Amino acid sequence: MRNLILTFFIGFITATGFAQPKTVNPRPLTLDEYNKAKTYVIADLDKDTYVKFDNAYVLDRYESRKPYFITGSDNLKKRIDLYKLVAKEGMQELGLMVFYTSETGKKYQALVPDFTADGKVWEKYFQDIDNINKEEKNFILKLSYILSKELSFQQYKVLNNGKDMKEESATYGNDICFPGDELVAMSNGTKKLLKDVKSGDEVITIDPLTHKSTATKVKELTVHAAKNYAITQLVLVSAKESNVANGVNVTLHAKVLQATPNHPMLTKQGNRKMGEVAIGEQVLCLNDKSGKYETYTVLQKNEHGGGVQSVYNIVAEKGSTFVMNGVMVMQK
Repeated sequence: MRNLILTFFIGFITATGFAQPKTVNPRPLTLDEYNKAKTYVIADLDKDTYVKFDNAYVLDRYESRKPYFITGSDNLKKRIDLYKLVAKEGMQELGLMVFYTSETGKKYQALVPDFTADGKVWEKYFQDIDNINKEEKNFILKLSYILSKELSFQQYKVLNNGKDMKEESATYGNDICFPGDELVAMSNGTKKLLKDVKSGDEVITIDPLTHKSTATKVKELTVHAAKNYAITQLVLVSAKESNVANGVNVTLHAKVLQATPNHPMLTKQGNRKMGEVAIGEQVLCLNDKSGKYETYTVLQKNEHGGGVQSVYNIVAEKGSTFVMNGVMVMQK
């Protein structure tokens, strides 16, 4: 999951219409400045909104925003504070400092470079947030959600070295399938690896209109020979926000789904192939906490080679859908 979420973040391009961030004469952040700025600490995140360092840099609270308090499916509340990193000379913006506080009070820092930064600075940033993510589960996902709220301008060319991932994916296989390690919702309430599903097993099928779930028997599990398949990856989120006196409370749930780009899906906006699903579209998903089917929004879409592996698909006796990784997908 860690690698999936990191891939998600690196491929992240916000297309949801949020306002472009205001910049004041930005300039590239150097690697030396990046490393130095990572040592800057805000003593009191509740009171210190404008702090000078080395008589050369300033951390200025981003747009006077109050902190975000994010609670995930683990019921643990995290705090995220954002500050602009500004060079005093010329008041040039260099990046966005993120202060992340866990439920135990442990603090992590990440410095998001300005889009003009050199690729080496971005590489160091990705390495740093990956290291945090190894220790603090779902750090990247929560950070990405906040950045998607605040920053609409993410540099696709910088993050992907100018590579057109859609064109690259077209060189791979085109079978309508899923990787074998995706999880299928079974009728008895358990989940089973797709590659382990057998004829006669009962899976859940959902009526897209009524959201009613029923059981259906698997007629066949189709398997396609190992190739370097194209894989479309969607990250879907359900986020509920409320303003409180000291910040913004966010309850965040996420699903990650992978399939070949031409597997059919039904979104609220209409029938789509996975590769055609757009950021911002809504898909029916199972909320593991409430047990109800709710609409989740596509926060990110990424396409990549799936490596040499077999891919699978379920043929069921009835229904038009089944549930994969908690996401409603169409039967082939």
